[in-house]
Amino acid sequence: MTTKRMGKGLTFEDILLVPNYSEVLPKDVCLETKLTRNVPLRIPLISSAMDTVTEHMMAIEMARLGGIGIIHKNMDIESQVNEVLKVKNWINLQKEAAKASQDEQNVWSSLAESTQKQEETDSLYVNANLDGEGRLRVGAAIGVNELERAKLLVEAGVDVIVLDSAHGHSLNVLKTLREIKSRMKVDIIAGNVVTEEAVTELIENGADGIKVGIGPGSICTTRIVAGVGVPQITAIEICSSIGNKYGVPIIADGGIRYSGDIGKALAVGASCVMIGSILAGTEESPGEKELVGNVVYKNYRGMGSIGAMKNGSGDRYFQDKRSESKMVPEGIEGRVKYKGNAEGVVYQLVGGLRSCMGYLGSKNVDELWKKSKYIEITSSGLRESHVHDVDITKEVVNYSK
Repeated sequence: MTTKRMGKGLTFEDILLVPNYSEVLPKDVCLETKLTRNVPLRIPLISSAMDTVTEHMMAIEMARLGGIGIIHKNMDIESQVNEVLKVKNWINLQKEAAKASQDEQNVWSSLAESTQKQEETDSLYVNANLDGEGRLRVGAAIGVNELERAKLLVEAGVDVIVLDSAHGHSLNVLKTLREIKSRMKVDIIAGNVVTEEAVTELIENGADGIKVGIGPGSICTTRIVAGVGVPQITAIEICSSIGNKYGVPIIADGGIRYSGDIGKALAVGASCVMIGSILAGTEESPGEKELVGNVVYKNYRGMGSIGAMKNGSGDRYFQDKRSESKMVPEGIEGRVKYKGNAEGVVYQLVGGLRSCMGYLGSKNVDELWKKSKYIEITSSGLRESHVHDVDITKEVVNYSK
């Protein structure tokens, strides 16, 4: 028998970061980081390529706030290209609309009023993640062997392609990665993986960013159905040890429940995090609203769910040519509470991360990598960390148990 025990795996709730001496105030923290070798971020947040999370509305909002959105692939190529174009053209359309409105009022407007309107328009983009032409950045997901989809997305101006697979360390992923890099000038994120060997092979075959995480997502059942995965903190540590050596960013994909988890993911080596469930309940997500009692929800499903696989994500789980009765799902369909606009949610996530970096005396992500230490906690430590021995009478926007 050759099965080898690799040791203990840790996830977000298993650890706490240890504070350092600090002269850093949260408001002074710089959150700029990299998504890939050549694509920067103003904040380390990415909305996931899920059909109940990211289409053009979410991607616009994420880029406007400094992050980026990845348009999901559960649609035909033309529709996905149009989603990308809506993001790339959004700023110009907004400016044209503002100018047209201003032209109509110019006869009556004073210089002060004109200046105020221009400042209001400019404030929309103050922290935006823009490309070299002043357009919002956006990514798009493709499956293995989808070279034509990749080509048309690149022609539409997409900033990054996400080669999306549940098992990124596989033959067809490596083959597709090589073919795209040899034919097109675009950064590619490949994944998902959780081992040193996988990261090494993906980078050697041209990956510009590595997506880490097998099974940590709230709607994912891979670890239960297939019995495969690595707890997310350990997976990030393992993969970042290789990614950082090559200068290739690590994207922590899945398992983020609280803003503190973002700080933990970055502290152990990630450059940024991909989030799904936290954003699925926002106005900008494409999920449908549902009223249950007096509470509004939005639909949210895993890309390994039956519904999502029927709509196009089956190839992600190597099940693209199966009938529904023969599919083996690795995800569920559910709902999350409606949260309002994504801007408020992102504000809380970024605020929590700023607090984390202040506690650790880290004025930027690079310092966070160098200065951070963590301690493994017990179940009692976890209970102590959460609200305890009290009934919550007023909900807060950034915490629920």
